[in-house]
Formats: sequence, C-alpha cells, structure tokens
Amino acid sequence: MTQHVAVIGAGIVGALTALECLRDGHRVTIVEPDEPGGEQAASYGNGAWINSGTIMPVSTPGLWRKVPGFLADPLGPFAIRWRHLPRLAPWLLRFVRAGSSVAKVEQAARARRALIVDNVALYRGIAAEAGLADHLAYDGLLYVFPSRAEFEKDALEWRLRRENGVSWHELEGEELRAFEPGLGPSYRFGAYVREGCNLTDPGAFIAGLAGYMTQRGATLVKARATGFDMAEGRLRSVSTDAGAIACDKAVICAGAWSGPLARAAGDAIPLESERGYHIVLSDPEYAPLHPIMPSDGKMALTTTRAGLRVAGQVELASLDAEPDWRRAEILVSFLHMAFPAIATRPDATRIRRWMGHRPSTPDSLPSLGPASGCPDILHGFGHGHAGMAMAPISARFLADLIGGKQPALAAAPYAPQRFRQW
Repeated sequence: MTQHVAVIGAGIVGALTALECLRDGHRVTIVEPDEPGGEQAASYGNGAWINSGTIMPVSTPGLWRKVPGFLADPLGPFAIRWRHLPRLAPWLLRFVRAGSSVAKVEQAARARRALIVDNVALYRGIAAEAGLADHLAYDGLLYVFPSRAEFEKDALEWRLRRENGVSWHELEGEELRAFEPGLGPSYRFGAYVREGCNLTDPGAFIAGLAGYMTQRGATLVKARATGFDMAEGRLRSVSTDAGAIACDKAVICAGAWSGPLARAAGDAIPLESERGYHIVLSDPEYAPLHPIMPSDGKMALTTTRAGLRVAGQVELASLDAEPDWRRAEILVSFLHMAFPAIATRPDATRIRRWMGHRPSTPDSLPSLGPASGCPDILHGFGHGHAGMAMAPISARFLADLIGGKQPALAAAPYAPQRFRQW
C-alpha cells in the first residue's frame, strides 16, 4: 500500500531511508531546515570512511577509571567540559554501565555488525543507481601502530572483529613502508582491512542523493520539524516552522537534534552529542594511498577532493557550546607525525576547520523502530560515529517497518523502548 512518508532530516540515514521508501513505491517528503550535505550535518564532517569493521562500542570495561582524566584534560582524545557535567551525568552513568563487562561489549559488537555487514556492496549499488559512483574510492582501510605490541593492546577489539567476520592483513616493518611509502617512522605495524571504502566528498554525496530523490519524485521541504499532530494514537501531520505536513508515517532522522521530537512521540531517549572535529589540508605534500587511522590519535586521515581530511576527537559538552578550536590544532599536529613530508605547521590559509555533532546513545547502538506514543512515527537516529557505515541497513529496516514487512534485522537491540530498563 502506498503511503505518504515524511522523513525528518536529510543526513545520510534520512537520505537513505527516503530512498528506500521511494524504492518501495511510497510518496516521500523530506523535511530539512538546511541544505542537504551542508556543513551543519555530521554526515558532512565525518572521516569519510565506510567501515565494515566499526563494531566496537565506545564504552568498554574499566572506562570509568578514565573519567577523571577526561575531565582534567580538555584537549585529550575524549574530553568532558566541566561546566556541562551536571547535565551530562545521567548519560555518562548509562554510558559507563553499557560497557561494564566484556559480555556487554560482545553483545553490542554483534548488534553493530548486523548493521554494517555488506555495507560496501550496498553503497556501490546506491552510488551506481544515483549516478554517484565517482564519489567512492575502494582502497581499503589501514590501521597503523607504533609496534605489534601496541596492536595487541587492542586485542579485544580485533578479536571481536575476527569473530564477527572481519578479516585483515598484517603488515610490519618494510612491508608496511612499501604499502604506504610516506608513512612516518613512528609507525611500524599495520592492519589492513580490505573490506572497506571511503567517500571522496561526503557532503557532495549527500547533496547528490537528495537531488536524485527529487528527480524520482520526492519533495524537499526546507523547514524545521517541531512536533506531531496525532489523533486517537495515529499520526495526522508533522508540525514544522513552515506549517503542517500531512502524512501517514514519519521517521525521525534529525541526528543530535532528535531528542525533543522523540519525546513528543512518547520516548525519552538518552541522546548526547559527541562533538567531533576535522581539518582539511589542501594540496598536501603527501596524499596517502589508503585511508589511515593511527592508534595513538584514533582519527581518520583520508584523501578527499578538497584535500587531506583529518577527523576525530570526542568532546562532550552541549549542542550550543562554542567550539574549542585547540582540538583542531591537535589534528593538525598529527599530520607531520603520520607523514613527515607535511610540515609541522602548514600554512594556515591551506587549512579548513569544522566541528559537528554525532548523535550518540550510551550503548553505541541507534534508536530504530516505532515510537511508544504512536506506531506511525519511527525513530531513525543515534548512530554515533558510525552513521555512514550503518545507514543502508538502518534505512532498509525502517522502510520494511513502514511497509508492514518483516525486517531481516532483529529489532530488540535497537528498540527505542530498551532504555526504559535503565
């Protein structure tokens, strides 16, 4: 049965959910206050990786011991701003609890893997259909470490990758040098995941998807969704600052701004912004042959059309807190360490900075499924660092629910109602 579906948000999850609904024959309206693919979205500023191995939740056993350090070091790879701590405390307690045992981490890893399996092949098909094939590069993903011993410190992560079907090739010494010639001498061991690719311009890819969907008949409404009009438990319309949009179904894909809409639909979801930063160096002296993640920085270094992008860092504060651009300077400092051909302090005119909001839940799993207050409203947010990787399967799951089909994915790990037991 054809339905009118309002998709709230045109990030990667919203865009692909709209595409899946169009494929199923539904009428689609995309509600987005800004330009699709614009700098306001996490989809614009991520590391550009489509990573089939991003299975680890952020919270792991023993993390609670590090919280004082997160508070003490405002420039560490994971930082918490002091003055926001009272508001963040409930989320942080759930976050620590979510990773309090290896068994919980293993369970989360399996649930994350279910959302990313075959994502490279899915993106290949999506890009070909939308005429965006040239936005994908298939060079795999390279993780580098100072030594094999440092790699083995992450044994849990790599064990879970292996157990969940992710394979890699290990490179050491001169073999690593030959594989990535410009890599600095600080890194002597690598793990290359062939099953992975990257976008050459994430923002342009999202914009291209939006354009393709309008060609297929979707309507793009430039407005901000503010709530829902419901009667007798059924959806009548989505309320926006530009007027009501009558529809049969609505999907909340507003990223870090999804919380108020979820509450309007009956669910209090613990959602926080893991604020991330990136810098892009134009005309770099060395362009890596593969996307690279150094173990000591936990950031993605990726060649894009605009230049060499370095994306990473986690900062907990609030949606309206001002950026701390010192964190971007940390990303710049890693460039020379990773690639000595790049100057320690590149010319500032060649550097562009960005800060954005990753929508994150305590257990590193998205909120997917019908809202408690109305079965016609669905959650489609909370993918944290892995929205790009998880978007195709999340979108198919949501479209199946909209169409009354039985999804291939088990629903329980992602159900919005799971947080009630916390």
